[in-house]
Amino acid sequence: MQEPEIDLEALKTNEEFLENLKKIEAEMRAENSIAKGYQLLDAKLLLEAPEDEINEIFTFIVNTAFDVLAERLTQNRGFDMNEYEDLATARAIYEHGIQRYSENDKKGAKEIFLVLHHTIENEDLKDAMMVHACAVMAGHSFDDFIEKLVDVSGVDESDATAFFIQTFVQPTDILLTMFAKQVKEGKKELEVLEKNKD
Repeated sequence: MQEPEIDLEALKTNEEFLENLKKIEAEMRAENSIAKGYQLLDAKLLLEAPEDEINEIFTFIVNTAFDVLAERLTQNRGFDMNEYEDLATARAIYEHGIQRYSENDKKGAKEIFLVLHHTIENEDLKDAMMVHACAVMAGHSFDDFIEKLVDVSGVDESDATAFFIQTFVQPTDILLTMFAKQVKEGKKELEVLEKNKD
């Protein structure tokens, strides 16, 4: 069964829809909700809203996510991937890390992936974040990483964590064994955060 086509032009002038967007934006700001930020961002992208509007929401998402991350690190609390808001927060930080990596800011990208490895409460995702960090430390460019290490053929679109790259050309445990030197380096860098956990 084919999904019905969305009439974008009709949505752009649909009072109820536009009111709903305003409500989501108000709630996003009042609750500092990253999940609502993504809802709003998706709708604005769909409506092809002006770039400055999209950038403003994106900036809100990223800034709020890093505020939450700083708070979680001081409280020694991780991100529960079954909690919608936690998932959205980790996603925002991850997307920022991927952006850094694609812009060749390897130091920034590595730090973000290591912090996600430390804070995400999901073993598969934790390991996937370590693979990301190791790839950066091993000197892989972003394009190399995507072309030679990532396998997107097995991505389950219905999985809530699908926007995190977590399927690779080799099983994750084999990659982590291959990257043993980088894993050791990464864990050493994380010792500071681990110490705070005790």
